[in-house]
Amino acid sequence: METLSVSRTQPEMLDVSPRQQRLFIGIPKETTLQENRVALVPHSVVSLVAHGHRVIVEAGAGEKAKFSDHDYSEAGAQITSSTEEVFKADILLKVAPPTLPEIEMMRPNQVVISPIHLPLLDAEYITRLQKRRVIALAMEYIRDDETGVFPIVNAMSEISGISAILIAAELLATARGGQGVLLGGIAGVPPAKVIILGAGVVAEFATRTALGLGAEVRIFDDNVYELMNLQRQVGRQLHTSVINPVHLKEQLLTADVAIGAVHSAHANTPMLVSSDIVQQMKPGSVIVDVSIDQGGCFETSQACTHDKPTFEKHGVIHYCVPNMPSRVARTASNAISNILTSLLLKAEAGGVIPLIIAHSGLRNGVYTYKGSLTNAYLGERFQLRSTSLDLLITSDF
Repeated sequence: METLSVSRTQPEMLDVSPRQQRLFIGIPKETTLQENRVALVPHSVVSLVAHGHRVIVEAGAGEKAKFSDHDYSEAGAQITSSTEEVFKADILLKVAPPTLPEIEMMRPNQVVISPIHLPLLDAEYITRLQKRRVIALAMEYIRDDETGVFPIVNAMSEISGISAILIAAELLATARGGQGVLLGGIAGVPPAKVIILGAGVVAEFATRTALGLGAEVRIFDDNVYELMNLQRQVGRQLHTSVINPVHLKEQLLTADVAIGAVHSAHANTPMLVSSDIVQQMKPGSVIVDVSIDQGGCFETSQACTHDKPTFEKHGVIHYCVPNMPSRVARTASNAISNILTSLLLKAEAGGVIPLIIAHSGLRNGVYTYKGSLTNAYLGERFQLRSTSLDLLITSDF
């Protein structure tokens, strides 16, 4: 019996080659004062290029973090001396807020991922971004869908907390004008007393570092649940207290080191320690005000630079440098790059827009979308109209 041969028509498959789907990512050289970090490091470029994406890096972008143009070229990035060429990329990654001249180089539908630095933001800045019709995401507002944490904020806070204690330990030295006290003490000699204001991530890692060096640590915060959480995270009994002005003053007058680690979600940090109290602290004691990014929590704090990071007031050494992670630029750059690379690799199936649609944590980072302000808080703060991002995305599709 003759068998009838049936020809089966294969379903037509959509070509989704890497060439069609690849991302075009630009890394400009930062021009902001004291910014030493870079958003993408060479080993991340290797991963992105291996997935078919294109990366263009402005010459010298990584040199302050000790990544050479050769490192990027070997990783597969295109190197250019033209800032304008970098700004032709579909996705821009920056570790400092875009400057006004940089905003003028942007084009509609371009995705810009950078910090927002709320204390320096104004209505004109947002309006300029809206006019360029870009999709702007604030690194500080990008949230992890599974844990609810803000990964870039957490990473930078870890660095700041660790750095604060290491800096304070050095400033206590006789050669730096300090009391000549070893932070951890030795057998028969008591350790330095460290007061930490705040109980967030900065405070947690400052506490871990200070305890690791053998210091006596006392933590103050106005939220008892934050204090309980910090104690759980550190995993040992700690001397903690809610902020009672009388008790706090007593502790500060006998402290060798005071760390300002208070954070405010939107506004400036509250001023917790008056000039009068600082004046009564031990001569040669040290204040490290990590909160200076948001105005500082010591009345005597004044913003400094990495070149001139300290000053003395009432006999107390102050370290008040905004953007502390930039002090250890290579470590900070690696941390930021790891987080952004993970996001970008998730986006390869269809670009960043579908990823924003699929992930609420990434949508949380969007503050302007194709000409519309989408962050309600910024709208209220600067008296600008804001529109729901979900509504805008729905109208796009």
